Amino acid sequence: MSIDALRGMDMFFIVGVEEVFEALSAMFPMTPSLNDRLQHAPWAGFHFYDLIFPLFAFIVGASLVFSLSKSVATDGKAGTSRKILKRSLILYLLGILIYGGIHGGIEHVRLLGVLQRLALCFGAAGLAFVWLSPRKLVALTVSLLVGYWAMLTFISVPGFGAGDFAEGHNLTNWIDRMYLPFRKWDGDHDPEGILSTLPAIASSLLGVFAGLLIKNPAVAPARKVRLLVLWGIAGVVAGLLWHLQFPIIKKIWSSSFVLFTAGISSLLLACFYYVIDMKNHRGWCRPFVWIGMNAITIYLIAHFVKLEGIADCFVGGEINAALERVHPGLGALVTALLALSFSFLICGFLFQRKIFLRV
Repeated sequence: MSIDALRGMDMFFIVGVEEVFEALSAMFPMTPSLNDRLQHAPWAGFHFYDLIFPLFAFIVGASLVFSLSKSVATDGKAGTSRKILKRSLILYLLGILIYGGIHGGIEHVRLLGVLQRLALCFGAAGLAFVWLSPRKLVALTVSLLVGYWAMLTFISVPGFGAGDFAEGHNLTNWIDRMYLPFRKWDGDHDPEGILSTLPAIASSLLGVFAGLLIKNPAVAPARKVRLLVLWGIAGVVAGLLWHLQFPIIKKIWSSSFVLFTAGISSLLLACFYYVIDMKNHRGWCRPFVWIGMNAITIYLIAHFVKLEGIADCFVGGEINAALERVHPGLGALVTALLALSFSFLICGFLFQRKIFLRV
């Protein structure tokens, strides 16, 4: 349950909390530095929202240990591999649809985006989990992180040389500019681009190790918590040390960013596992479990159905105007909170009826 709850909490921040933060910042103006901290870092560095995506990639890895282990036991490795490829393809195509598909013409299709990256991470980490031993999984993870660092550090980029990690100057952005067709999120490069998919896969592989630990019946629960905490501290420290040479940059998913965010993810999983699965304090987290069990479903609903528009049907018009007279921005806050509550209600409805939409 701890993995489902952590996934749900992460999705909770994806589907509506940003709008709540925006409304609160409008009501109670914060210092520019604090307000910026609630957004993504412009380039190098780390802000709160920079954790949301890598945490989900980490949880993808931890979750697949449980789901794919059952599949291997019933369908074998070959059958499970076909399921992995099928699911990855469906997730990838859904990702393209989320960004508008071909509505704006073929040149506006976004080939690589958030859901597409999760599809590739799941596919690669899933196949690696099925076919490789834990020792080989470690070697693969190290190779991805060190290899990515080596490419960006030693391969010369035309016009900028080697080892320049500034936006537009680095190898990751250059490859997108040269070889990624159609729409790119940041003009001529994309934060979910071609080369940066490699370290993103490592984020999911690090989650696989956490999942293997939690699933291992030979390890006592208290020891699992201690190991997750130790791994988390080690990841954060290693990421910060590597940051001195290879900066923490979400938009190119730098290797230091992978270790730093995986470390925080491991610490969060340790807390959730200790409270929920070890101490059995579960009442508080059930709404997050509802979302976590249908994470992709609510993600798609939040993109294709304007929940804020529905909320506005209930608290818009005169009600919104009255709230704005009480305090500027209160109407927007109430609308954002109501829209967010719809996410819980939808997922709670599905959970109570044991409806879990899979791809």
